[in-house]
Amino acid sequence: MNGHFKQRILFVVTGLSPQVVTECLYAIYQQQELLPTEVHLLSTTEGAERARLTLLKDHWFNRLLNDYHLPKIEFTEEHIHVVNDENKQPLNDIRTRADNQVLADTITEYIRQFTAQSETSLHVSITGGRKTMGFYAGYALSLYGRYQDRLSHVLVSEEYESHPQFYYPTPYSSIIYTHDVSRKPLDTQDAKVVLADIPFVRLRHGLDRAFLNGQSSFSAVISKAQQAFGAPYMEINLTLGHLVIHQQVIKLPPVDFAFYLWLLERQKNKLDDIKCPADGAPETTYATEYLEVYVRLLGAMAAIERTRHALRQGMSKDFFEQRKSRVQQKLKAVLDSAAEPYLIQAVGKRPVTRYRIKLDASQIDFT
Repeated sequence: MNGHFKQRILFVVTGLSPQVVTECLYAIYQQQELLPTEVHLLSTTEGAERARLTLLKDHWFNRLLNDYHLPKIEFTEEHIHVVNDENKQPLNDIRTRADNQVLADTITEYIRQFTAQSETSLHVSITGGRKTMGFYAGYALSLYGRYQDRLSHVLVSEEYESHPQFYYPTPYSSIIYTHDVSRKPLDTQDAKVVLADIPFVRLRHGLDRAFLNGQSSFSAVISKAQQAFGAPYMEINLTLGHLVIHQQVIKLPPVDFAFYLWLLERQKNKLDDIKCPADGAPETTYATEYLEVYVRLLGAMAAIERTRHALRQGMSKDFFEQRKSRVQQKLKAVLDSAAEPYLIQAVGKRPVTRYRIKLDASQIDFT
């Protein structure tokens, strides 16, 4: 973990093997890395009870701290969390699709909360739980993780792995016995425990602020991430006068919808990218082209006369910038971080800056 973060959280998702907490802490210590300041454990009711009885009541957590003279690490019964089912009742096992969904949502929400504060760092350990728990924890960290966050699992010598009497390699001799017929004696002092980092792709920048700041389901966050990172695609419904992007209908006022469509049609016809009219020098060609699109959308309606009057001397800088700004604001309001490919973007540098929408014909469907 990064040392300059005062609050360093170790989050362990586990099944019936609470000793992964002490194993992970031991491995961090052995690798001479900065220890967490607090530990949180998430499990089912049985897993949480085992953690409470062994790590706290039987003092295995404090034994580790004392044996290796480690600094105080916050870990109490309040740090042991239980997954609740869809009826808000503690979940004893993951057996149904509903259980699986609530597990995903719970893990996602804890990781969202732990990564919400910029001054914290989060270390997620996926050792010892069900495979689905580890998958959801890793995926959730990929969605919410920041540069200072970390994902790992613990590798333990085979004979000691999952042994109910093994919690960490002790600094002194302590004999336990295997559970097979051989009853082979093992010295906990000889065990090897290694922390293995798991690289993950950080997708946080692709999530909407709403998903970063408020609770949401795992499936909803995944869907939004797919929108942000999937190939851009847009439907333009000329009859109803709206855009459909990522299954969301975006309704623009006719004057703005016509402006956006005008830009796309110019690109489709391989005309030069447009430039913003100079101050005091309206563009008559732009006005003519734009009005043709506007009339085609609305028909010969009286309501168009106001716009025709505004463009009687050509398209002014103010008209151009106002239309562009309103389109941008609407796209960002609906799509948030996924809006980027659909925005009207500047190309080139001043004084020859031009504007275009960076979509090709295959990414646009007129219906």
